[in-house]
Amino acid sequence: MLERADCPADFQLKAPLMRSTLVGFLSAALLSSVAFAQSATDDIKAKAQRLVSPLVETRDSRLQAVATFDHQVTGVTVSPDGRIFVNFPRWTEDAPISVAELMPNGSTKPYPNEEWNSWRNARMAEVLANDHFVCVQSVVADRDGSLWVVDPAAPNAEKTVKGGPKIVEIDLKSNSVKRIFPIAPDIAGPASYLNDIRIAPDGRFAYLTDSGSPGGLVVLNTESGKAWRVLNDDPSTQFDPNTVVMTDGQPLRRPDGRQPQFSADSLALSKDGATLYWQALTGKTLYRLSTSNIQNPEAASRARPETVGTTEPADGLWMGENGEIYLSSIANNAVKIVNPQDGSIRQVLTDPRLRWPDTFSQGPDGQIYVTASHIQDSPWFHMAWTDKNFTLFKFSPVQGSAVGSHGGSSRQ
Repeated sequence: MLERADCPADFQLKAPLMRSTLVGFLSAALLSSVAFAQSATDDIKAKAQRLVSPLVETRDSRLQAVATFDHQVTGVTVSPDGRIFVNFPRWTEDAPISVAELMPNGSTKPYPNEEWNSWRNARMAEVLANDHFVCVQSVVADRDGSLWVVDPAAPNAEKTVKGGPKIVEIDLKSNSVKRIFPIAPDIAGPASYLNDIRIAPDGRFAYLTDSGSPGGLVVLNTESGKAWRVLNDDPSTQFDPNTVVMTDGQPLRRPDGRQPQFSADSLALSKDGATLYWQALTGKTLYRLSTSNIQNPEAASRARPETVGTTEPADGLWMGENGEIYLSSIANNAVKIVNPQDGSIRQVLTDPRLRWPDTFSQGPDGQIYVTASHIQDSPWFHMAWTDKNFTLFKFSPVQGSAVGSHGGSSRQ
């Protein structure tokens, strides 16, 4: 063993640094272990609360379960003849199906076929992104026999896959793809996340939200195939850093402390197609503008939004028959109604099963369908899923406020 006097001079100089580095490493490892243990404890508590809550919380009998799924569901739409379609995004797992038709026996069938649903994250070098579903966010059936599929093509809601962002129109009669509308990189950039869609009554335009970075609206001319951005990086389409998304009575945070930062998300269109409504998920303001002001790129550059009122973080909007807007309440596991005339809000129903109410649709029987996507229970905010009861629900619309077609137009 060398005595200190026998050690080389450079070793004597480096030894304190080495000890300091070792101490720092051990401290970091200890802190990481503590954080890991704390996270694990929090997850166990969350799971326990989810098991106990159905026993102590009051359910609303009006909310009826239609189907349950093994994978996270976001979008739902019901065609005029009662066919139900859902979609499963590739957020925290490589979902085996992107778009599915819900069959009468409760099973799901890849739609329009297995080939369109054959993309897998692990096979992204083998499967083309332009003619396969990469990461589907929403589906909307119109009144003229088409299903519209929004594919932001951003697995885990991260970077878009090259050539992947697109809108796909499927003919419901032949069950085949009718048209593919590629969304160019200057419209859907690397940090884009195309979210929701509404179709104009005459079918000439599609309106979309982009909840990515920067947030914005997108208009697609379905005749020419040309698309352009509206209110790009405008305060009305960005997440509000001062808004705190609450779930289970607490601020929702990722393990590193970040809160959700989703920009323009939910979308609604008036029945005559003249007015578009939207808001950021991480926000508390509902906006609107006249669609005539954004139906060409030049006019769109001068568009200015109008404030409807103060709301709360929400993931879904639905236009009612009498012009009122249904809103999904994330914090309250609830459905609320906004009066766009004065911005007032009233609650329709709340139920502990309705965790993160996501997307609305309406069937020919008048029932309103809504998905529970359980985003607050996902690995984005925990070490693993704390609740995987992914469910499609339905309820009757408020009496005297019958809900019209999806997006409030004759086509949706």
